[in-house]
Amino acid sequence: MSGYELLARDLAACGRDGFTGEVRVSGSPGGSFHLAGGLVVAVESPGAPAPEALLLRSGRIAGEEWAALVRESGGSRWPAAGLIAHGYAGAAQLRVVCAMALQDAVFAVVAGSVDGCERGPAPGPPPASIAVGEPPTRLLQEASRKLGALLALPYPVRPERERPVPASLSYAAARLSALQRELLTHADGRRTARDLAFRTGRGVYTVTVEVARMLGEGLLECAGAPAPIPVRLPPDGHGVRPREPAPPPPPPPAPAAEPAALPRRLPGASGINEALTPERNGPGWKEFFRLRNPTAK
Repeated sequence: MSGYELLARDLAACGRDGFTGEVRVSGSPGGSFHLAGGLVVAVESPGAPAPEALLLRSGRIAGEEWAALVRESGGSRWPAAGLIAHGYAGAAQLRVVCAMALQDAVFAVVAGSVDGCERGPAPGPPPASIAVGEPPTRLLQEASRKLGALLALPYPVRPERERPVPASLSYAAARLSALQRELLTHADGRRTARDLAFRTGRGVYTVTVEVARMLGEGLLECAGAPAPIPVRLPPDGHGVRPREPAPPPPPPPAPAAEPAALPRRLPGASGINEALTPERNGPGWKEFFRLRNPTAK
């Protein structure tokens, strides 16, 4: 059974049982599903920005103002009443932010790996919960649909896998959206789509899809893995030693065999002996000069 099937089975059982409590999902990135009466009211995952991260990164509220609201509420992780009372956000806006963060966290869990699920009592009221819960089966189906659409793109990426960098002509592009400009600013080859989502205060699904599209448009690119650096030992043998003994040197090559002596050809064997051997019975050099100079003695 795959991790997704395990998660779907356990959450479906929680829905049938009307379970109220927490389902802790182990894996990468993993997360926690908070249920009330069999419905999911909040989901937390380190793979997706929480509602407070979306508010802080969007610039709607500053960090100092958020800290003051938390102190004012007695340490609440989600000071919704203070946000509304001080005019930082309206009630409808907070409901939308909570619903978006919930669905984004479910997507992050489904896009990762699931090792196991465990039911348990909730340690406290769920943070940033939605008023009307969602059926767990519907949430998983929607997250699975999003993942399938993402993987069907020409350049599919995973939220925690690829680490893009701007392409050489990215900044020369004429038309860039606000999100594209932000991603080009923060993409440095070390940040994944998940990291960029936290950095820009956007949903991890939205950022992952945009990274995949920008790869297809040539605005981003993924650098290849660096080549391994060879390790060289010092000449005296000290320092790091190899894990395995060096193989013995190959044996010296066998001496080449002496070429066999070519057989001597017997004189006259070729039938042209007269062309190689001078005529011994003919007149010598002295007779030659006598013929040329009859007076010579």
